[in-house]
Amino acid sequence: MLQSPDLAAAPADPAPSADLGRVAVIANRKSGTNARDNAAIERAMKAFGTERARRYSWTPGKDPDGSMRRLVETAIREGAQTVVSAGGDGTAMAVAQAVLDTETTFAALPLGTFNYFSRGLGLPEEAGEAAAALMRARRHRIRVGMVNGKVFLNNASLGIYPAILKQRESVYARYGRHRIMAHWSVAKTFLRFQRPMRLTLDADGRVQSRRTPLLFVSRSAFQLERFGLSGAGAISDDSFAVLMGRGDTRADLFRTALRMVTRTAVEGRDYDFIAARRLTVDMRKARALVAYDGEKSLARPPFDFRMSDRMLNILIPEPDTEDA
Repeated sequence: MLQSPDLAAAPADPAPSADLGRVAVIANRKSGTNARDNAAIERAMKAFGTERARRYSWTPGKDPDGSMRRLVETAIREGAQTVVSAGGDGTAMAVAQAVLDTETTFAALPLGTFNYFSRGLGLPEEAGEAAAALMRARRHRIRVGMVNGKVFLNNASLGIYPAILKQRESVYARYGRHRIMAHWSVAKTFLRFQRPMRLTLDADGRVQSRRTPLLFVSRSAFQLERFGLSGAGAISDDSFAVLMGRGDTRADLFRTALRMVTRTAVEGRDYDFIAARRLTVDMRKARALVAYDGEKSLARPPFDFRMSDRMLNILIPEPDTEDA
C-alpha cells in the first residue's frame, strides 16, 4: 500500500479504529460512472455492516456547501460517528468541509473519475474493498488546505486548470464522464488559450511578481509524484507545494502537458516550485476562476492559502490492507 507522504507526520491513535461507530455514507448522485453503480455502493455498505451504516444522498445545487453541511448535521444528529464520502474528489472535499468543525471522523470511498484523495491514502479503487480497508484503518488528525475559507484536500489553482474544468463540464454533458473526455477538454482549453496571468505572490513574507498560465497549490504528494513533479517533501513538512507553470503560448502548454503525462517535466524549464506555509496571491482582475479539488467558482482576489486551524479526524488504512 502507498502511504501518502502528505500525512506521514500525522499522529495516529495507539490502536486500530476497527469500531467506527455508526457510519453515514454520503453518495453524490452526480459523481463519476461508479457513483451510478448502486451495486458498488451496496458492497461498501455491506463491508461497513448494514446494521451500522446508513446511506444519504446528496445532489450539488446552487449552495453545495450549505446543502452538504445540513446533510452532515442531520447524519450526526441521527447518530453518525464516522461520515464517509461516496463520490469523487469534489464530494470528499465537500464532506471534509462540513466535518471539519466537528469531532466526527471523516473517510472517503473512490467513486469518482480520478479519486486522487482516496488513492493517495492507499485505498483500493473498488468501493467494497476500500470500505473493508477503512474498517481496519487508524484515526489520524491532520490539517487541510484552505483558500479564503474553502477547504481543499488535493489542490487549489488559478489560471489554465480552472479553465480546463469549465470546459470539462460541457464535454461531460455531451459525451459522459470518462477520463478520455477529461483529456479532450485539456486540448480544447489549450487551443483557446490567450495570455498568462500577472500575479503578485507573498509566500511566507517573500513577495514576488510572476507571469504564469497556471498557479497550482498542492497538498497531495500522491498527485505530484504521479506526474513526476517537485513538492512531496514540502507537503510532508506541512507546507504547500506551489507550482507555477512556464510558457506564453499554446505550443508551450502542449509541450508541458506532454511532459507531465510522460513524467518528464523539469523544474526550472517547465515550471517553478516554491514551498510555503502561507501564500497570498493578488491580481488586477475583479474576479477570477479558482478551482478546488476538481470543483470551481468565481471569487474575488486576493487569495489567501493557509492550513486549517482545526484538525480533521481522518481514517488511513493499515499497511497490510493493500491486498484486502
